[in-house]
Formats: sequence, C-alpha cells, structure tokens
Amino acid sequence: MSRSERLLELIQTLRRHRRPVSGQRLAEETGVSLRTLYRDVATLQAQGADIEGEPGMGYILKPGFLLPPLMFSEDEIEALVLGSRWVANRTDSELSRAAANVLAKIAAVLPDDLKPKLESSNLLIPPAYNEVKDAVDLSLVRKAIRNEHMVDIGYVDAVGAETQRRIWPFALGYYDRVRVIAAWCEMRNDFRNFRTDRIQRMEPQGKRYPRRKAELLKAWRIAEGVADLQNPDNI
Repeated sequence: MSRSERLLELIQTLRRHRRPVSGQRLAEETGVSLRTLYRDVATLQAQGADIEGEPGMGYILKPGFLLPPLMFSEDEIEALVLGSRWVANRTDSELSRAAANVLAKIAAVLPDDLKPKLESSNLLIPPAYNEVKDAVDLSLVRKAIRNEHMVDIGYVDAVGAETQRRIWPFALGYYDRVRVIAAWCEMRNDFRNFRTDRIQRMEPQGKRYPRRKAELLKAWRIAEGVADLQNPDNI
C-alpha cells in the first residue's frame, strides 16, 4: 500500500469512529505499526485534518474535514484509466480528446507516489469490433441533449425508407458496432431509437422541447424497459 493510500485509509477509519479511538486500535485496523500510525496522524494534522488527541489519549476526527480531491486508491486509479481508455477508443473524436485530457489533468496533480500507477496500468482496451461511421457530428447530438433542444433529422430505416423527423433527444448509447439516440419522435408521437449511422442529415433547432430530459428518460425506461437500446440489432 502506498503512503497516500495509507493516509486515505486512516481518514476513512477515523470517520467510522464517533468517539475517541486509541492509537493501538487504529494501527490494528489500518495494518501498520503504532509508530507509523503516530507519524501518519501527525502528517494528516499538518495537512489540515482536524484530528484531536495524542498518544495515550486516543484520536477523533472532527466533522467537516474534506479529503484532498485526488486521493485515489489503486483500484480507483485503474477504474479511471480503464474508463478513459474505453472512451478514447469507443466514442466520437471530441469525447476521445476529452478522455485524454482528463488523464493528463489527473496526472498533473496526483501525489508523486501515485503517478507511476496511473501511467503503468496494465488494463487494456482492445480495438473496436469495427469502426462506427457516423454521417453526423455526435458532439452536436450531445449538445442538444444537454440543452434539451429539438433536432430535425433525415433518417433511413432498416429497409432503406427515408423519412424526415423532428425529435427530442434525451440519451445517447455507445456500442461496439452502433450508436443509438433515444428520443421522442414528433411524427410518431412516441419514443423511438435512432441509429446514428442511419441519420443522413441533422439540423439542431436551438429550441427547447417542452418536457425535461430526465422526465423523458424515466418515461422511456417505463415504456420500453430499456430493451431496445440494450439490443441495437432490433432498431
């Protein structure tokens, strides 16, 4: 266990105790020697942790102390790296760049003893099953979802018939072989799922649709049980 992880574990252990706890018990719970425990308590106090007590008297962490924002365990670092590598490999170009930027920002502020773990993670993401080709800019789709804006699209269905739709997009699903927009379709007056590789054109309208996206997502889950979006072959 790295020193940063050890200090984090000590903070979490102190938080579990509402009354003063002896140094010996803290040492046993965190798996360190009593001497190391005293040294770690002093380090945390120097960093601003409001830990009251002293050797022989017991310790208690006063309410209100916030951990530094980037104190990650090894598992948490691996989760960050794996997730960022998946995004970089499986999504649109803007999200891919954003994922790389996130890792760079985290690396810049991690404690020195944790930086090598971020850079040397052995959890790998294989190449995508096949390259997904979208005729539209998915960053515009994501922007429309964030802003709850209507979008006009030209859509070709599974048998090659093209229709013009006005939709209210509220979710975007990423898969190895396809990407899917979940939306309310004004033409059908119902929920529909649209494969992005079948959208021939897209024109954001810059106008908010009349329902909140969270409400739409909840109603969609009830109506469809998420089944269609989980199985894009049915779309």
